[in-house]
Amino acid sequence: MTSRNQVLIPIFIAAVIIGIVGLATLPSEIKLESVKFPMGTIMVDDIPLQVMIADTEPRRVRGLMFEDQLPYDQGMIFVFEESGLYSLWMLNMQFSLDMIWFDQDGKVVHIEKDVPPCKAPLEIATCQSVIPDKEAVYVLEVTSGFVDKNDITKDSVLSIISI
Repeated sequence: MTSRNQVLIPIFIAAVIIGIVGLATLPSEIKLESVKFPMGTIMVDDIPLQVMIADTEPRRVRGLMFEDQLPYDQGMIFVFEESGLYSLWMLNMQFSLDMIWFDQDGKVVHIEKDVPPCKAPLEIATCQSVIPDKEAVYVLEVTSGFVDKNDITKDSVLSIISI
């Protein structure tokens, strides 16, 4: 006949192991939500914007996930170490965005307007990546409508004030 301790000890050990594994594999959304961004100022043509700076991989992965809205005078700028074809997607987003890719000289190389979010479970499985047609070093995400409201075109120029 087994004693109470002989039954409880293995259960306790299993619970501790499951708890440790659970903590080590917390959903990445919880980790992503805690990512903090430095702030900076840029100009697109003559339009000043306060921007969150996504200049590390964790910041770029987090992006604007979990944000409820973004005023027209704010955005997020993704900063990459070298030119490349950097794609973005709208996973866990709550609102549509305009996206503008810039080369190392601040010239617009690609614009995507009114990109919808992927927030429902079925949408996440089919969430499309937005891929530019030219290499860029910076990608600016702003609230949908910003590009049209401010007449942003392929002739627009990015000026970095502080990032």
